[in-house]
Amino acid sequence: MRPIHKKFFFIFSLSFLVFDFVGAQKVSQLKFISEYDVPHNLQFKNTTIGGLSGIDYDVKKNLYYMISDDRSAINPARFYTAKIFFSSTKIDSVAFVDVTTLLAAEGKPYPNSKQDPKHTPDPEALRYNSITHQMIWSSEGERIVRAKDTVLENPAVTIISKDGKYIDTFPLPKNLLMHATENGPRQNGVFEGLTFADNYKTLFVNVEEPLYEDGPRAGVTDNNATIRILKFDIASKKCIAQYAYKLDPVAHEAIPSSAFKINGIPDILSIGNNKLLVMERSFSTGNMACTIKIFEADLSDASNVLNIQSVLNNDKIIYAKKKLLLNMDDLGIYVDNVEGMTFGPDLPNGHKSLLCVVDNNFSPLEKTQFFLFEVIP
Repeated sequence: MRPIHKKFFFIFSLSFLVFDFVGAQKVSQLKFISEYDVPHNLQFKNTTIGGLSGIDYDVKKNLYYMISDDRSAINPARFYTAKIFFSSTKIDSVAFVDVTTLLAAEGKPYPNSKQDPKHTPDPEALRYNSITHQMIWSSEGERIVRAKDTVLENPAVTIISKDGKYIDTFPLPKNLLMHATENGPRQNGVFEGLTFADNYKTLFVNVEEPLYEDGPRAGVTDNNATIRILKFDIASKKCIAQYAYKLDPVAHEAIPSSAFKINGIPDILSIGNNKLLVMERSFSTGNMACTIKIFEADLSDASNVLNIQSVLNNDKIIYAKKKLLLNMDDLGIYVDNVEGMTFGPDLPNGHKSLLCVVDNNFSPLEKTQFFLFEVIP
């Protein structure tokens, strides 16, 4: 998701994470190690690096794949390949080694909003499947309702080859289709994060903000704002379950109070046994920084709400359980629009590393940051 008016806007779209789980990954704590900044508008192979909304790790090649949420406005929709060098105490450097254009079904780059607004993507997350050597990425689509030029583009989960070529898309459940009426997904509030699970047999995809039927967007007080986490079967590509997850309130009041504010989920990451790391990102106009929280969510006992039109005021529904692991406000450092996370290689002590990436929205007021954490079992 991107800011509408980013002078005071922070979007947290942690959108990628792929890791080969033989068993479950226990996470009791995330210990901050280091932060690294990429120069603003860094040029690489005739593209502008920015908008990094998702990150994933290729274990065998020790490479990172990062999708940009550039809607083909600056350069064609794309993802980057990079090497990230770090030790147990710091991130030493981030080296970009390649850029790959995302191709539409007809084999051409996606158009921008001036060329064809009904087919312009809004890339947010990317995951690499080390078994098939293919990738899956998500787009939020578009919902612009105006008298003369309404644009309705459905969100999408798309399979591509490693060279960016279109392979297939996942069929969407009906409640995820865009409408001109206040039904289904909100604009810029749809597919933000995705993660493989069950040894690549399952794909979880999250909606960033509540569907219209499920109630209001998050406010500064608890209003039971609820998003859905979708579960897809990889073999059939069918959505086999949806789970209700309750968002925290927006962390800070906006200035003025009527101005833009948001709390939603930019990324998720499987840790096995129906458990996910869930990132919540809160931003309020008048505050440059974002509040980023990472929770452990347990879906084991949650109700399957796939066939329930609205979870609003439904006391029979069991929500996903959530437990706070990290509030980045507690780090005492500036944290911008975090949108993606992935497990990296083991640290020297044998603990897993977790890397997060920031989407700078191509704004000079924002940073492209990387954060490194140690996963404490």
